[in-house]
Amino acid sequence: MAVIRSTDKQLDLLARLMRAEAEGEGDLGMLLVGNVGVNRVRADCLDFKDIRNLEDMVFQKPGGFEATTKSYFYQRAREVDRKLARRVINGERFHPGERSLWFFDPGGDCPAQWYNQWNTGRFKAHCFYSPSEEDCPSI
Repeated sequence: MAVIRSTDKQLDLLARLMRAEAEGEGDLGMLLVGNVGVNRVRADCLDFKDIRNLEDMVFQKPGGFEATTKSYFYQRAREVDRKLARRVINGERFHPGERSLWFFDPGGDCPAQWYNQWNTGRFKAHCFYSPSEEDCPSI
């Protein structure tokens, strides 16, 4: 059962985002990016109060994803990437992305906090950051 609604077009957007942001980090890296995306749609808090669907999330300004400015983001979604995107839309969660709303590659150690959010872990190059349950109870 899906935890958010999505159209085929939005599924493709999420699949393309996951690939563009984390293809070099394998399936789990891409699933973690998907977790962050789905969490942003569900959050209705902090920087994500006006995010209602995957398209809003992918192209959010400010605060969107750097990958949307790169040509490789605009490649056609592959079926293997769509399958990964369906998994996170259907509610699969992976540590450290279960409640994360942010991730980035610091090029070194993960800072303990980023924009006042606590580090919840790292996967390969990306550090993940989650709000407190008080700040964002809906994710």
